[in-house]
Amino acid sequence: MKRILFVLTIIVAAGTLMASNPINLYGRDAEGRNGVVAAAKPEASQVGVAILEMGGNAVDAAIATAFALGVLEPNASGIGGGGFMIIQLADMDDAVVIDFRETAPGATSPSFFNLDENNRPINYESTVGGKAIGVPGEVAGLLYALEHYGTLSREQVIKPAIDWAKKGIPVTTNLFSIINDNYEKIMMMENGADIYLKYGGIPYEIGETIVLNDLANTLELIAEKGKDAFYTGEIAEKIVAEVQKRGGVMTLEDLSNYEVKIRKPVCGSYRDYTILSVPPASSGGTHVIELLNIMENFDLESLGDNTAETLHIWSEAMKLVFADRAKYMADTDFAEVPLEGLTSKDYAKLLADKIDMNRPIQSVEAGDPWQFESGSTTHLSVMDKEGNMVAITKSINYFFGSGVVVPGTGILLNNHMDDFVKTPGSVNSVEPGKRPLSSMSPTLVLDPEGRPYMTIGAPGATRIITTVAQTISNIIDHGMTVQQAILAPRVFRSQSGPFYIEGRISINAYNKLIQMGHEISIRNDYDPYFGGVHAVLFNRDIGILFGGADPRRDGQAVAF
Repeated sequence: MKRILFVLTIIVAAGTLMASNPINLYGRDAEGRNGVVAAAKPEASQVGVAILEMGGNAVDAAIATAFALGVLEPNASGIGGGGFMIIQLADMDDAVVIDFRETAPGATSPSFFNLDENNRPINYESTVGGKAIGVPGEVAGLLYALEHYGTLSREQVIKPAIDWAKKGIPVTTNLFSIINDNYEKIMMMENGADIYLKYGGIPYEIGETIVLNDLANTLELIAEKGKDAFYTGEIAEKIVAEVQKRGGVMTLEDLSNYEVKIRKPVCGSYRDYTILSVPPASSGGTHVIELLNIMENFDLESLGDNTAETLHIWSEAMKLVFADRAKYMADTDFAEVPLEGLTSKDYAKLLADKIDMNRPIQSVEAGDPWQFESGSTTHLSVMDKEGNMVAITKSINYFFGSGVVVPGTGILLNNHMDDFVKTPGSVNSVEPGKRPLSSMSPTLVLDPEGRPYMTIGAPGATRIITTVAQTISNIIDHGMTVQQAILAPRVFRSQSGPFYIEGRISINAYNKLIQMGHEISIRNDYDPYFGGVHAVLFNRDIGILFGGADPRRDGQAVAF
């Protein structure tokens, strides 16, 4: 058995904190006049551009790219998971959100998980095995978008994914590391170890390929028969049998009753740019806007990029946002959520006034947005010369999801039931048919004249919210290009715990933050912990689309 040991070393050089993390930073961005696709795998981005070149629209390209990502990056997303999509086409009056998040099976309840004395699920049952699995929504969501907003056939957009599954997906340095980091989990996957490992449990080497024949056959059935091939019939029966065998309660009725939700975007603004993103059950869009609203109260351009003062404000604003997220956010079909208050400029001003520029807030409680009333992963962004914009974030949650592979299908099932609160009494407790809270934040940005400007998003769990907001701020406040904004150092702070920073923050900023009283945890220079942003920006003055992709993952933008 071959294993890889990664050693993190911290040094100080050239005035910055450096954490060794050698990666290829170059050649990941792209520019073109006709269209750009930016996704977590270069082969997936190439699939999307090929669809544009054959006459498909941005939705066709996005759907083809999404299916391809489920094959090329099987550890992070796929047809056993779910997600969110936001679409703005040139001939549409308003953007639309397609919510294809997983749902809790009908036989669940707020006390669904068996908990220990610390209210933690016994035997990791919320993350591994049948009880961890929500009813998948990806197939329904992607095909709904194709049917209602695309122009090509199912066969045309799914064929590239099928071809890659049959040909075999390349084992990159990143995938090699992920497989080694999750080796024990993969070895325990009864129907998956022989897919993601070689004979005898030996990991694939960098440059080798992993063939996914069963998944190719499943995708061929979906291409031929559509949604029903997944949610009814033999594939559905196999899914239910395997979930129940692993201790879950999903039924055929849960699958056949799954419904995509069509929602209005949550809308805000940042320094005259319009921000459109996804509403609950994702908390992402709402809190991206709330975070930017708080930051708008400070002159970040004058304070400077990644100075101690700017980083301190980000840290405190993030604390306040995550306190609100924990108290208020849930599936709005099951709970009342103060969306208008959370995205209110006046409410953000109250929160901003709580920030002391000399020291961190020690105890953070949720605010009161009601007074201002009148939701592991991958991401892709597509934009074309007509101003059509699509952003999709989708996931199976942890790397390799629940660890349950449906035999004979190649379907790796999610563990998104873990995104519920495990105890009764929360707005995000388990209920039948409920969508668990998410941080996914596929986002569209319009320029001050209301014209298409940027499509952006990222994977990264709760770091999605902060990463998307920081990248938008880097572009608007600090004048960075889209790729510079993606490469820039990132930080993260939740309601409690340390302030996480990438190792490229200056030693002067680090020392000053310590003096202020921050508890700091230094991560790698380009750490996948902070997600992987993929974005496309339209520079209207020169008529060129710029795509940016993140070196923290295997990201690549492709243009034509």
